Amino acid sequence: MASDAADNELADRWYEHKSRLMEASLDKEHDMVMHAMIPYGIGGSLDLHYYPNGVPGTAIATKELAELPNEGASNDVYRSYELVMFTKHRLDLDAAKDESTDFGRAHSNINAILNLIARYSEQATLNPNETCEFPAEMELVGGKCLIFDGYACHSDDLAENFGLLALTDIFRSEMEYARKHNGAKLIERLKARGYYPYSDLDREPVA
Repeated sequence: MASDAADNELADRWYEHKSRLMEASLDKEHDMVMHAMIPYGIGGSLDLHYYPNGVPGTAIATKELAELPNEGASNDVYRSYELVMFTKHRLDLDAAKDESTDFGRAHSNINAILNLIARYSEQATLNPNETCEFPAEMELVGGKCLIFDGYACHSDDLAENFGLLALTDIFRSEMEYARKHNGAKLIERLKARGYYPYSDLDREPVA
């Protein structure tokens, strides 16, 4: 019983600390959270956290992959991490579920991708500069291509190498370029054109 209380206290302390680290990289978090009806930990969807005060547009991030310091999803760079995706559209929570709006479409896409990659990260090692693609038959995301990038990394007395792994929706031709020439070179091209770190595909491919 005492151990459970200590674990809960550590989890609460870590959540607050992790939140500060994420704000250091993404700027101040919006006070509204999109809570899932069924919690992620028992098979439901992720809670989504919004950061509209950093890069132009909106960052949408998870906070349920690393529930304790130095535990949870990890890769060759991060001891633990959370996921983040970006849209160039400004936050509009009233339109989040309205796919007739630009933000609603972007939000639906990001929500679907984050939930699938979060589950995948429990079993697979997802490293910066790597790519992935969803099978064509998958609902909502079939045929989509992604590249991963290390967006931020923090180390302190509570956690070692806690990071934000950015997911970016890319064109198939860009994924093929990354696989042939290295993902870092694709990210350089996206940055040079002002497309990074956004997942909006209303643009021309860079490869």
